[in-house]
Amino acid sequence: MAWFLLFSAGFAEIIFALSLKYNQGFTKLWPSIITMVSGGCSFYLLIIAIRTLPLGTAYAVWTGMGAVGVAVLGIFLFKESSDWYRLLSLTLVVAGIIGLKLTDNA
Repeated sequence: MAWFLLFSAGFAEIIFALSLKYNQGFTKLWPSIITMVSGGCSFYLLIIAIRTLPLGTAYAVWTGMGAVGVAVLGIFLFKESSDWYRLLSLTLVVAGIIGLKLTDNA
């Protein structure tokens, strides 16, 4: 259950980060509301998950999911670079997340 909560927190973190681009400095109402709600949900779910999971593992997975998710969506939504070095780097982050999951006993 803790891993499900952590992955949910990661997805909320991706929504939070993407909504930062769309709220334009909190000048757009609905994107700003999405930013606040998704950020709150992300932190709340992370807090619940770290009751069971090791803090270092949970935080690394949460930030890694957010970073990879936003970077991949940035490629599609904002036409950001998709060169081989960037994709390799993102793959290494994903490998780290998988490795942390496989080595956790929770």
